[in-house]
Amino acid sequence: MSESVGRPDAPSSLIGSESSKNGGNTGFDVSRIAEVKAWLVSQFDVVGKDVPDFEYTPRSITHLHNIATCSQAKTQAATIVANDFRQKAAEYRSQAVRIREILEQVGLVQESLPSNVVSSSQVLANVSNLLNIRDTELSSFLVAMADLSLRKTAVEEKRAKVQSESKELLDYTRKAIARLTYLKRTLSQLEDEIVPCEAQMEQWNTNVAIMDSKERQYLQQYSNYKAMLNRVGYIPEISHGVLVEMAEHRKELERKTKPILDTLRSYQDLPPDKALAALAIEDKKRQFAAAEKYLEDVLQSALASSE
Repeated sequence: MSESVGRPDAPSSLIGSESSKNGGNTGFDVSRIAEVKAWLVSQFDVVGKDVPDFEYTPRSITHLHNIATCSQAKTQAATIVANDFRQKAAEYRSQAVRIREILEQVGLVQESLPSNVVSSSQVLANVSNLLNIRDTELSSFLVAMADLSLRKTAVEEKRAKVQSESKELLDYTRKAIARLTYLKRTLSQLEDEIVPCEAQMEQWNTNVAIMDSKERQYLQQYSNYKAMLNRVGYIPEISHGVLVEMAEHRKELERKTKPILDTLRSYQDLPPDKALAALAIEDKKRQFAAAEKYLEDVLQSALASSE
């Protein structure tokens, strides 16, 4: 299952056995392994080192093959660009030789020119390179300066916009800091008020519990009073005024029956005579029945008047 990449000259039978063991696994493809080994050897030979040993795994082979493919593509692209640069450099060197020959023929070689001319030419060339123009014509300089002025204007506009945005951000930041300070102060005040508020809440909870207990007590008393009124025959039609009138009528009846009761008590001192006692008793019964009938009539008239 394992094979060292550091042995690039491993026999092909070993590679074939590895491929057969993995049952056609794409991670252990023979061509991929060979490409990876060849790329590793070429890369480590450049720095004069040997390829380190590591274990074959489908993941490592796939990763190294991707790296090798990408590296080879980039190397090929860099080689093409380098060849193009070499060709351009050769053309520039040949052109420089021809220009030097022409200048020597007309007597304008650098050694024969004054130093101020040489320095001016160098400054002109540096400015041309800085402005990225291909010649030293005045029109080219004017176009380059106009383009530079436009870019300067665009940069100034961007700078003004960035400064405006920076001022807005600074203003927002100051407002945010002030808001944060206010919130921190409010939070500190709320934290200071936690203890007294908790004590007040505890007191309110106690009061609520007491009121709840009182409510249950009053409901029980109301139920008891209601049951007691039902037992004594209370009805909603019996109001306070009716009760007052009935009490007054009762007092009036008691006042009227008091002389009769006093007369009856006087008979208690008489000697017992059966016939007279029977007559007296019958007389008192009639008087008592008349008084009861009178009381009922008064009560009925009182109830009728209240309705």
